Amino acid sequence: MSALHPKAKIAAWLAEPMPSDVNKSIERLACADDVQHVAVMPDVHLAKDVCIGTVIATSRLIYPSAVGSDIGCGMAAIRFDADADLLSDESAAARVLAGLYQGVPSNKHSAATMPERLPDDLDSEPLSDSRLDKRKRRDGRVQLGTLGRGNHFLEFQADQNGQLWLMVHSGSRAMGQAITAHHLDRVQRPSAGLPHFDSETDEGRAYLADVAWAEQYAEMNRLAIIDGVAGLMLDLFGVGVGRESLIHANHNHVRREDHFGQQLWVHRKGAQSAQLDDPGIIPGSMGTTSYHVAGRGCEQSLCSSSHGAGRRLSRTEAKKSVSRKQLRHQLDGIWYDHRRADALRDEAPAAYKDIRLVMRAQKELTRIIRELRPLLCYKGV
Repeated sequence: MSALHPKAKIAAWLAEPMPSDVNKSIERLACADDVQHVAVMPDVHLAKDVCIGTVIATSRLIYPSAVGSDIGCGMAAIRFDADADLLSDESAAARVLAGLYQGVPSNKHSAATMPERLPDDLDSEPLSDSRLDKRKRRDGRVQLGTLGRGNHFLEFQADQNGQLWLMVHSGSRAMGQAITAHHLDRVQRPSAGLPHFDSETDEGRAYLADVAWAEQYAEMNRLAIIDGVAGLMLDLFGVGVGRESLIHANHNHVRREDHFGQQLWVHRKGAQSAQLDDPGIIPGSMGTTSYHVAGRGCEQSLCSSSHGAGRRLSRTEAKKSVSRKQLRHQLDGIWYDHRRADALRDEAPAAYKDIRLVMRAQKELTRIIRELRPLLCYKGV
């Protein structure tokens, strides 16, 4: 195989050396048609077609693989009007976990908890195909306010002042995957390289419109989860939330932005916007600190930052190397459902990079506003 000669400039902020397969994937991406710039975040890790933790800019072409199928996946955080000591005893934590299983399903709502209809903003906005519209009224409704599986989570945290916070990681659920699959079925696939759309064609505009809808769905999904948890905490403990503290950060998207004196399509897959003073959320893992941040507006990174710590081990590797006993040790002092310990081994802290090294590697991309430690973690497994 001949050596690759990337056409696009690659800028990287690394917490550790890139594995060779990740490096090859990045170089292939930099050779793709119309890719002008590539920025690699410190949480970068291998994924199908385009690595997670990668940002690219194009002038005209749109690459769905550089957005990912969980369109609009991201984070939300909100502060409770309570001290973190509220969850200091096992009885309180057990009541919260029981309430989360009841009110925030990982997959879909039961008939009793399912919303009667989608919010008007989602229901009234048509998707590009009648089959997608039909699916949004089925899956979109039954999954609104659900967490998802894998690395999606809900976590109660304590900040440096001892205040209680909630952090949510979720996305567009089945709708993002359906939208991506629908459009990839219709895209002309090159003999080599990644499938793409021309943003100035009907097909490209249809994809972009559906992406915008999925981003809105993902944000409303996180808000619905927050509302459900806020109601639970009010019922259990009589505490409310500080709505003014709400933070949103989306890390799977494509947007038209100004960079290097030109208008570009910026694709972020597992990376969040870090424009100057943009609020952001960077989680660690189940057992490590997380951060609220503000962007520094670093142009070379396409004004982006990491979306988390990034996987160090694949799920298969983590299952092989992390025992239930090791998981218990890594999560010492954190409330979680011990009955699901076996299913959680691939989400163990050891499966992720050291978040402190990740934050150090991107100190010119973001500044830390708040550091939070985990108290109780609810995973979608």
